[in-house]
Order: sequence, then structure tokens, then C-alpha cells
Amino acid sequence: MTASSTAWPDRLRIAMLGTRGVPARYGGFETAIEEVGRRLAARGHRVLVYSRNPDPDTPLPRMYRGMRVVELPALKKRSLETLSHTALSVRHLLPRVHPDVAIVFNAANSPFLPALRAARIPVATHVDGLEWRRGKWGPTGRRYYRAAEALAVRYSDALIADAQGIADYYAEEFEADTDLIAYGAPQVAVGTDRLADLGLQAGGFHLVVARFEIENHVDVIVDGYVRSGARLPLVVVGSAPYANEYTARIEQLADSRVRLLGGVWDQELLDQLYAGALVYYHGHSVGGTNPSLLRAIGAGAAVDAFDVSFNREVLGDAGRYWATAADVAALVDSAEADPDAQARRGELSRGRAALYDWDQVTDRYEALCRRLAEQGPRHRRPSGRRTGAFPA
Repeated sequence: MTASSTAWPDRLRIAMLGTRGVPARYGGFETAIEEVGRRLAARGHRVLVYSRNPDPDTPLPRMYRGMRVVELPALKKRSLETLSHTALSVRHLLPRVHPDVAIVFNAANSPFLPALRAARIPVATHVDGLEWRRGKWGPTGRRYYRAAEALAVRYSDALIADAQGIADYYAEEFEADTDLIAYGAPQVAVGTDRLADLGLQAGGFHLVVARFEIENHVDVIVDGYVRSGARLPLVVVGSAPYANEYTARIEQLADSRVRLLGGVWDQELLDQLYAGALVYYHGHSVGGTNPSLLRAIGAGAAVDAFDVSFNREVLGDAGRYWATAADVAALVDSAEADPDAQARRGELSRGRAALYDWDQVTDRYEALCRRLAEQGPRHRRPSGRRTGAFPA
């Protein structure tokens, strides 16, 4: 037992690394760290978050919502940004901090797990989705991610999956257990007064919010919408710094009814877009439980989603599902033909959102951290060898 846990038997030192950190500005990992980390801090735990700064001219706060923040740089290259930052994080952590538990986000960071284990720090790895299936990676990237998954299985003391489909994958492919801990869904209660700034009104537009990556199917949604007889505009929120060709494809598919807003970082405005949309179209296909989808249902949006198990797990009967541009076109037309039905589906969405509670998510993280702190690094873990259930 560490000195800290002897003095404070109920207080853990928890390090979180492998992401852009806090304040949360980007994706699911960052949202999870902020929501779970601040709740753990409020319960008396000491939470340390390694963070990157998108604006180096304005240093990050040293304390944020009860969490200690360590700001470190990263190489500005897609394939190395995360790994370079995690390498610096581990280098900073080992000689200065000996947490009771480390939570590493993203299986891509698994090459650094042996160093943490050598320091006898129990490690949980949040494996995220099936990264090797993402269209942005070439053969080398896909091979790396498959190797990283195997390392995560072998060197983690626990694996965290945010969706049943991810848990099933690790059980079938590696015969490895996971702790199933989904993200939370915020209960968004906002007005729609700021929509007028964009020339929009509640119930008077369709919405997409996604990074421009091929597995998020923004191009399919835009294509389907353009094929429809829609009278209401399609508002597209999102961009991608490394996807110029894909962005150009989306721009070429769009017609005058499509409004490409780029990134929207104003959370209040984004919430009003979710809440005010006639339908939110969700095209994510490989990333497990998606925070954008959870935020949409928390805002009471009717959702039409790409037909994969992750999205069905979240939406259940509240959602409608599509696979092709023709499917999207039919759903767009039916939505405009019966707006009252979309409002009723929005209420069903709120019911689904109640199943994803951040306080309960934090309970699970806290229980996992206590378990790992008590048992220490495990000597026996699955080998990391694949069964071949999911060939590359």
C-alpha cells in the first residue's frame, strides 16, 4: 500500500493519460475524463490529468474542476500526436508520481504499459472502438492498431469497454474479460433562442455533427439528403484537419440546401442545435458508444443512425436506422412528412438518455480503481494471442 493510501484509506491517487485531457474540447475520451475526473475529485480522490493545449499561448490551468492538470506538448502529426504526448506523460509520471491507479485511454498507447507495470502501478486501459477499421489508416496503421490491441490485453490489469459490442469483440478475439462502463448522457435543458443567429428555427432543419472521417458516413448522409425532396436545410457541423479529400467530397455532394458550418465549439449553441433539429443523423460506425449520440438523445433529438450494434445499443426502439444514401433519402422525406412523429421520438430519446448517468458511470470507475489499488498489478493476464474470430 502506498503512503497516500495509508494516510487516507478511502482516498486514491488516480492518473489519467493518453488523451487531449481537460478542459474537454474534442471527443469522448476527453468528455469522460472531465465528467468522471471531476466527480472523483469531489469524492476526495486526487486526480491527475495529462493534457495537451490547443492554444499554447494561453497556458492551461494547473487545477481544473478539482483535478490537477499537467500540460505537455505533442508532435503535430496525426500518426504521432497521441503517442508522443503519452510518451512524455509516462516520462513525467514515473519519477515524480506513484499513483495508486493509472487509467490509460486508447489502446494505441499500449506500448507504454510495460513501463507502468514495471513501476508496479496498476493500469486500466480504456480500449475505445475498433480503430483498425477506421478508413483513415492505411495498412501500416491498421497493423499497428491490431498489435496495440494485443499489447493492451497482455499488459493491462483491466480493460474498459464502453459498449457491449466492444466487450464482445475482446471476449471473442482474445478471450479477455472487460469492465463494461459506458459514457454518460447529459440531460440538456436549453432554449432555442440562439438558433436565430444562424437563421434557423426549432424543428426547421436536419442536423449532422461529426468529424469528417469516412467511418462517420457524413458523405452518405449528405448524398442521401440531396437525393430527397427535403424543403428544410441540412446543417452539417464538423471538419477534420487531416481529411482534405474527404472534406472536398462532402462539399461536392452538397447542394444549396446544405449548410456546412465547420466546427462549432460553443457548447450552448451546439446543444441548441441538437435540441432544435427535426432529426439528428448519426453516422458513426466503429467507435463504440459515441458521446455525440448521447448528447443528442440527452437534448431530446429524434435520431436516425447508421445501423450497427453500438448505435442500436444506445437508441433501441427510439431510433430509426439506415445503411445507404437511398435509406437516408427515404428517412428525410418521411421525417418532413410527419414532424409530430419526430417530436414523439425525441421524447423516447430522453428516456434512453436516462439510462446513461454520469454519477453511475463514476461509481463504476471508482469501484474499478479501488479494486486495482487493492489487488495491485496482476501477474496473470490473457496472452494477447488472437483466436482469429476477427481477421484483419
